[in-house]
Amino acid sequence: MKNEMELIFDAVSCNEGFARVAVAAFIAHLNPTVEEMADIKTAVSEAVTNSIIHGYGNLYGYDGKRESAALPHSGKVKLHCILEEEVLHIEVADEGKGIEDVEQAMEPLYTTRPDLDRSGMGFAFMEAFMDDLEVESAPGRGTKVRMVKKIGIGSWIA
Repeated sequence: MKNEMELIFDAVSCNEGFARVAVAAFIAHLNPTVEEMADIKTAVSEAVTNSIIHGYGNLYGYDGKRESAALPHSGKVKLHCILEEEVLHIEVADEGKGIEDVEQAMEPLYTTRPDLDRSGMGFAFMEAFMDDLEVESAPGRGTKVRMVKKIGIGSWIA
């Protein structure tokens, strides 16, 4: 059986939690383990946060402060999930500034926002917590992050 959902929301940090919970609710009927659920929620959180902070440069809502330089960009983040049997496909997309060098951006500890104390571990976490990760981006054209996670990995091994 195939099940699909799509959400489009404003690129403000308070919506990162909304995205996490939406994906968790979408897969809840599969009874994922606590670890599987935490992995998926963390990966979604990292992808959405990257869109908001790096894709659009939106800081408002991130630290609770509203400064003139941190006014929200009017951009949107698109979260698209497809569940085929026990395989979850997630795509997080934005139409932000894009990534000049995807390979470099995916290296652990690399960040374009050290001024915000960003650790540069977002893509590393996504890669570690999901079964597959693919990043498509171009300057001025936005970014698409595609992730795959098999739920109930014990049944796959058996």
